[in-house]
Amino acid sequence: MNNALAALALSAVALPAAAQDVAGEFDYYVLALSWSPTWCATEGSDADEPQCDSGRRTGFIVHGLWPQYERGWPDWCNSNQRDPTRRESAAMADVMPSGDLAWYQWQKHGRCSGLSGPGYYDALREAAAAADIPVLFQMLPRDVTLPATVIEDAFIETNPDMTRNGITVTCDGGRLDEVRICLTRDLSPRDCAPDTRRDCRGPMLMPAPR
Repeated sequence: MNNALAALALSAVALPAAAQDVAGEFDYYVLALSWSPTWCATEGSDADEPQCDSGRRTGFIVHGLWPQYERGWPDWCNSNQRDPTRRESAAMADVMPSGDLAWYQWQKHGRCSGLSGPGYYDALREAAAAADIPVLFQMLPRDVTLPATVIEDAFIETNPDMTRNGITVTCDGGRLDEVRICLTRDLSPRDCAPDTRRDCRGPMLMPAPR
């Protein structure tokens, strides 16, 4: 067989399909807390969400609870667990910006937990309730510029079970974006895996809630 025919034969061999992430098979969770003023500033006039209403002074909000591997993460898993109802998703708006975000988080991340829709929402609520927000960030009176370490220290002081390696601070355009807290499968604090433990470098702007 000449080289051209060999190459043609090899190209006809079907490559193995990528392995599908399996619901319930993961190592730990990441609780993502978004800093709402940054999201609203980034989205600008398109940020037509109640969390961005002037005078509401929304600070940290729950972005999601994400199953993780020790390296990488699953998403969009097939699951035989029941989906949450529209009413159950809408009821999450007291801890998340909207029921639409809750539904999206369930589809992309929650199905990988192996829990039912209501079970995932319960876990998300439990994780969020256990992560106390430092008082300073609940009452931030003006814009400040801080390094990631100061934000981590404030969370650790308020939540003594957390460690610096168990918290990751991310930024977007020089502004604080999210605080991500790593949790065991039973929602206790733990260290993040190395691929998750990447803080934003340098000081970042933390715009005050409006």
